[in-house]
Amino acid sequence: MSMLALVIDDSMLIRHTVCRFLESRGFKVEAAADGIAALETLELVRPDLIVTDLQMPQLSGYQLIDTLKADEQTASIPILVLAAKPLAEAPVDTRVHAFIYKDLNVEEQMDQALESLFPRPATS
Repeated sequence: MSMLALVIDDSMLIRHTVCRFLESRGFKVEAAADGIAALETLELVRPDLIVTDLQMPQLSGYQLIDTLKADEQTASIPILVLAAKPLAEAPVDTRVHAFIYKDLNVEEQMDQALESLFPRPATS
C-alpha cells in the first residue's frame, strides 16, 4: 500500500517538481496551491506526509502548521517545510520534521528527510 503526501506551494513549478519526486518514491500525491485549499483537501483525505511552503497567499505555511497541530486528527502528520533559502540562523520549529531549501539540492534534501521518516527495510 502506497503512502499519501499532500504538497502545498503557490508555485506551480515547485508543486509539480515535488509531486513528481514523491511519486517516483512511491507516494500517491495530492496538491494544493495555498493553505486554504490544503485545509479543504484535508477534509477529504488524511495524508501520511505534508510538504508545505511557508510564504503563500491567504494562509501562510506557519498559519497552516498552527492549524494542523491544533487539530488532533492532523497533529501527528509529519511536516516538511519548503523554504526559499537558508537563513543565517537555521529556523528552529519542533513542530516540523525538516526544512527543505529550494535554492539547494531539493531532491537530496527530500531523500534524507524521507529516509529519516520512513526508513526503507533492510535488504539481506
